[in-house]
Amino acid sequence: MKLLLSNDDGIFALGIRTLANTLAAAGHEVYVVCPDRERSATGHGLTLHEPIRADEVDTFFDKGIKAWSCSGTPADCVKLGLWALLDEAPDYVVSGINQGSNFGTDVLYSGTVSAAMEGLIENIPSIAISVTSFTIKEFQPAADFAAKLLADLAENPLPYPMLLNVNVPPIKVEEIAGVALTRQGLRRYIDIFQKRVDPRGKTYYWLAGEALQDVEQPDDLRLPPDIKTDVQAIKENYITVTPLQYNLTCAFGIKHFRDQQIFGSSN
Repeated sequence: MKLLLSNDDGIFALGIRTLANTLAAAGHEVYVVCPDRERSATGHGLTLHEPIRADEVDTFFDKGIKAWSCSGTPADCVKLGLWALLDEAPDYVVSGINQGSNFGTDVLYSGTVSAAMEGLIENIPSIAISVTSFTIKEFQPAADFAAKLLADLAENPLPYPMLLNVNVPPIKVEEIAGVALTRQGLRRYIDIFQKRVDPRGKTYYWLAGEALQDVEQPDDLRLPPDIKTDVQAIKENYITVTPLQYNLTCAFGIKHFRDQQIFGSSN
């Protein structure tokens, strides 16, 4: 398959190198467009008021992989790859391997997920993949799973484009409990701004957040009740696969307003 890879950790991150080399070794045609520096937690921002520059990178990846370093955001990278750098659309957009988890509400901030979501917006099925540790740098199990997932998808194509958000626990392969199909959890943070003073005596603030794991939330009316959240399943050492979409319509709201016959009749 023809693959467009990106990330938010930057073009020289070990995660993207491991992913690209593994997928190329599996026989895929791999193209890489990544930010020229770390762009974590940039969400789905686009560069509109300055030029976007892209430089070829020819010494970091295995032979045969075409790669560019881009001055823009993760979403910029995918958009630029699709509309300017690749000669035709890829079969999949794959983003990662991210250093750190991307589940629950993290997906709203994540540059990794946003890069994959940009592919989905262009009607291309996409995968975002993360290792759920900010310190452990063993990306090969996640890269191997990405290769297996793509092989499975080649045999069993998706019925329509969607984003598969994958999180891999940072443990030995033999300790992984399996693969779990999950729903997006609600991972809230207590935002703590640390107040500091710089050498010139001026006050500044540094954002640090303490996670509240898997906050209670109502069951989604559209999903089977036995589907665990990604936050729950990762605690049990499963690789989690959560199908995502960009349609943010609230089913609870639709049902509530129809039942109450607010904003018109219930028909």
